[in-house]
Amino acid sequence: MSEIDRMLAANEEWAQRFPGSKDVRPARKVAIVSCMDSRMPLFQMLGLEVGDAHVIRNAGGVITEDVVRSLTVSQHVLGTREILLVHHTQCGLQATDDNAFADLVEEATGRRPAWALRAFKDAEADVRESIRLIKESPYLLSRDVRGTVYDVATGKLTEVE
Repeated sequence: MSEIDRMLAANEEWAQRFPGSKDVRPARKVAIVSCMDSRMPLFQMLGLEVGDAHVIRNAGGVITEDVVRSLTVSQHVLGTREILLVHHTQCGLQATDDNAFADLVEEATGRRPAWALRAFKDAEADVRESIRLIKESPYLLSRDVRGTVYDVATGKLTEVE
């Protein structure tokens, strides 16, 4: 049985105990931008329930044009007003740099990515850069943003000042 088969079977079980749909607008009016790292169970670690928040995940939790697009929809159409950034320790983007990654992809596929990886060495510094990018965005209704770093070894979330 493949992993996807297991997931589809789990969904069958979930659908049988499904509590019903929630409002499309997040109940807690918050959007979370986070790394896609599988060690971060965002709903459990932040005390969230289905329907509480928008969750936007990508490699590194970096603020890209598409993240700003999603935050803009989240605020203008669906009523969110706060943004929480969740980066973490031992991130895969800390293990490379933009050029080395582009070289790796080009070597494997024959094509160099047209987009920047946005690798970083210091998670806290990258959180500060992400906060800056959100605060400078002309599209957002609210720039009420706070940033954190999650420690994958302890489960602790630390706010970045």
